[in-house]
Amino acid sequence: MQRVVRRDSAAGIEMWGGVECTVNRVDDRWFNQLERNGHAERSDDIKRCSELGIRALRYPVLWERIAPARPDEKAWSWTDNRLPLIRGAGMRVIAGLIHHGSGPHYTSLVDPQFPAKFARFARSVAERYPWIDDYTPVNEPLTTARFSGLYGCWYPHGRSERVFKDALFTQCRGIVLAMQAIRRVNSDARLIQTEDLGKSYSTRLLDYQARFNNDLRWLAWDLLCGRVTREHPLWDWLRRCCGASSAEIMWFADHPCPPDVIGANHYITSERFLDHRTSRYPLRYQGGNALHRYADIEAARGLLRSAGGLSPLLHEVWERYRIPIAITESHIDATRDDQLRWLAESWCAAVTARAEGVDVRALTTWALFGSFDWNSLLTRNDGYYEPGAFDVRGPRPRETAVGTMVRQIAAGQAPSHPVLDEAGWWKRSDRFFCKPARAVQPSGARRRSSTRPTPRPIVISGANGTLGRAFARICTQRGLSFVLLNREQFDIADAASVERVLDQHSPWALVNAAGYVRVDDAEHDASRCYRENTTGPEILATACARRDVQLMVFSSDLVFDGRCRTPYVETDGPAPLNVYGMSKAAAEARVQALFPEALVVRTGCFFGPWDNYNYLAAMIESLRLGRPFVTANDVTVTPTYVPDLVHASLDLLVDRERGIWHLTNDHAVTWSEFAARAADRGRLNAALLRPRPNVELGQIAQRPQYSALTSQRSSMMPGLDDAIGRYYTQREAMLAA
Repeated sequence: MQRVVRRDSAAGIEMWGGVECTVNRVDDRWFNQLERNGHAERSDDIKRCSELGIRALRYPVLWERIAPARPDEKAWSWTDNRLPLIRGAGMRVIAGLIHHGSGPHYTSLVDPQFPAKFARFARSVAERYPWIDDYTPVNEPLTTARFSGLYGCWYPHGRSERVFKDALFTQCRGIVLAMQAIRRVNSDARLIQTEDLGKSYSTRLLDYQARFNNDLRWLAWDLLCGRVTREHPLWDWLRRCCGASSAEIMWFADHPCPPDVIGANHYITSERFLDHRTSRYPLRYQGGNALHRYADIEAARGLLRSAGGLSPLLHEVWERYRIPIAITESHIDATRDDQLRWLAESWCAAVTARAEGVDVRALTTWALFGSFDWNSLLTRNDGYYEPGAFDVRGPRPRETAVGTMVRQIAAGQAPSHPVLDEAGWWKRSDRFFCKPARAVQPSGARRRSSTRPTPRPIVISGANGTLGRAFARICTQRGLSFVLLNREQFDIADAASVERVLDQHSPWALVNAAGYVRVDDAEHDASRCYRENTTGPEILATACARRDVQLMVFSSDLVFDGRCRTPYVETDGPAPLNVYGMSKAAAEARVQALFPEALVVRTGCFFGPWDNYNYLAAMIESLRLGRPFVTANDVTVTPTYVPDLVHASLDLLVDRERGIWHLTNDHAVTWSEFAARAADRGRLNAALLRPRPNVELGQIAQRPQYSALTSQRSSMMPGLDDAIGRYYTQREAMLAA
């Protein structure tokens, strides 16, 4: 799909990039994103960034990392290595000195000496790297003040308006003094000041709170621009509720330090809807003020139509400050298709606003190497990972479809991918918690209309099987158009049937979830097994290669003989023991020979919440009825949670990956161990489990005693215990419904 946008409309908008680098403190624990995403140890990441076409890189030169122990002991070796590499790769450095941090342990956001200490550090950076012209001394000071001074998430864990004010004023004063110190060394230094570009909407009752929120969102930029005087709408609040003295506030008016570029960070959580009807929303969204209780939710989940998204917000920034703007963070925690839709919408917003007279200079793809545990606001270490332009869960960063889109934008092309023909979750009709409200359009708001082309679908075979139905369910969740076909509608082993389906639906991708799955029956029904498992994929590969349709087929851990005693990886050669495994191994070889661009997913034994025809469901049912359940204690496998498998497979499909991939929940266990883990998690009577050698189970087909899989390419799926927990949660939710 190609969006129709005049190429010259994007002229002048640079592609920037950013590395998630937060070093935040929770009590006496420190969370370092650079260590968690591995960038701290990978200097070759700089080349990866430059190859995307990025012109400027928001990069950490962090106080907490350079002078962690004492202000007079600075460790420059890391930045001495990295910053010249960035410069040598043709990218400008936008130096970030504090990123959602509170400084090293010898200071904090409520330390009166913080600004002066920080300014001395900033000057030392400018003296060491006098060629750096662009600085973001403190990232998102208002947001950080909220998390540290109002919500209690980060150190110093304040929960009052006074601590919020102290944290905000400390950071903004630090920015002013830091830029003064930097400019004594480099008079050309520019301040690129970032902040979350949010906006609040509300029901009529809560209009007063929305107006307050919408005044507050500007406060950091207003302070730096010297705009906060007695006429400012927040003057009385700062004085009365926050305990600010007139002198504290007027210091900023007397020492203005307006940004050279406004850095607007925009997320799906940036725009909020306040609703006094709290019972309509989950408890986690409910709160309030001294007058009213209300829910504070993402505007996308409560409003039928907002003011129009990012482009009108860029207009608001421009009309308020008349300072050049860069979108300095564009990222979303979502499936890969929605990550692409969000980045493409940000690009379209930047292009539209620029064409309408807003001086938009750049779009920044944030979290190039992903980020960890932002879903808990960096207060826990759960290992929750959001990929970015690269996925770092393998031995080396793997470029995703987001990276491909960055390349397109950097080259002056409109973003292009089949998933862009469909709306992101924030625009789909199933996004609401309840019947949505209609937003009141602010004066001057620009209504936009858009038409979407008819999306090309994903064709999915195997409508009657576990995997095919799971793909249909998750494609629906992800807003991916699909056509699910059964054997009568789509016989994959009949070339004429395949051609007819491809002609009728013109898919951009084909997922073969059909096949012969009865391992024991295959021993005396080999011809049918080979027809469905080998001939079918071979015909699909031939047709898809000719039409340039992305193809994904599934294989099995049973292509191995079990002689290995460590998990098999993608490059291990198949040596099947039974007819079923032989049919799958033959399919792998033929598909790759006929269509090298095809994606071949090997996986382990399924368990999932949406059917009862799997080992785990049978075990749970037996134990709940008080019946013994026999398990093999000498066969090692890697159980695979079907929703995780489908999501990971779709991500790889969107990324246009190829070749063999192992996708499992990456934990080798015997069947008995798997049953015991699941029984324990479900609080079932594990004493009813009956471990037995596999030879006593009466199976016809020979099976490998060890067929565990792992990946040398990337560990894309959560661990087994996490998957078992979500299995129970999903099953309980379905029963409750």
